[in-house]
Amino acid sequence: MKSLFLSLLLVSVLFMNSFSEVQGRKWKGEGTTQNLEAIVIGRCYEYITILNPSVGEKNCSEIWEAFKNAFINKDPCSILPKDYELFINLSLHTIPPNKSLFWENNELLVSSFADRGRRYMSVSYTLFGFVGDLLNWCGQANSNGLDYESCPTTEECENNAVESFWRMASATYAQHSSGVIHVLLNGSAVKGAYPDPGFFADYEIPNLQRDKISQIVIWVVDDIEGPDRESCGIHTVKILENRLKTLGYDVTCTDNYKSVMFLLCLDYPDDSKCTLPSSVFSVDGSPLSDGPLTDMGTVWSVVVSLLRACIC
Repeated sequence: MKSLFLSLLLVSVLFMNSFSEVQGRKWKGEGTTQNLEAIVIGRCYEYITILNPSVGEKNCSEIWEAFKNAFINKDPCSILPKDYELFINLSLHTIPPNKSLFWENNELLVSSFADRGRRYMSVSYTLFGFVGDLLNWCGQANSNGLDYESCPTTEECENNAVESFWRMASATYAQHSSGVIHVLLNGSAVKGAYPDPGFFADYEIPNLQRDKISQIVIWVVDDIEGPDRESCGIHTVKILENRLKTLGYDVTCTDNYKSVMFLLCLDYPDDSKCTLPSSVFSVDGSPLSDGPLTDMGTVWSVVVSLLRACIC
């Protein structure tokens, strides 16, 4: 009898532990990033002090409060883009003409190519995008606390705190882009270089201001070790080109834009796609190499020289 009692007790304990874990982790997504408040406020100060002082003074504590109040004490599946309006208004600043860089399926490459806003200002290098980049967060209904255990994924509910944040940020970014805008697409993406639905298709293109934009430049770049699934004029890229032209934009498209390819080749110098001619010359005509580029030091020197010459 004692043995039976102990067995039942053990089963009950295991059941309760399992039940507690399920209750503690309500959603499938990762929980709120630890130290979220310190990160958001710190990034705000980093941006206005070091990364882009031209935006002028911003109240970073006030920006954090507006950010937090967009989703705190609310059902984590009932957060709408408009809930971030005050946050956007407080963090909004000018996006320099000709510097906008839109993208799909290649966030890390875009981040490297944009070079923290020096070369281009992608949405992640605006103040409103920078403070939330690569972070996760959500609140809880009827609670002033953050949920550090789990947050809903987009598959569980579309109107979650992070998804709605990026919808609002993307729409705002598009509305304030001007001059020549650039679009960097992944030609090796399994689901197509231009996914529809997608952030660019659904939230950025509809919010572009036709009278502010002189040209749209599309770059379709394949992964160095990936297949060539998409190119200008075919498949989803053609769909994008046609959509933009129908809207009245002047559109150009280039496959494997050299500046981006050179950047990729820094990580894959031995790949066949990164092979340079046996004799390579600099912009002023002087030879960078007179023979096969088999020495890694020579390859590096050539690539760096070409990067300086070609990436503007």
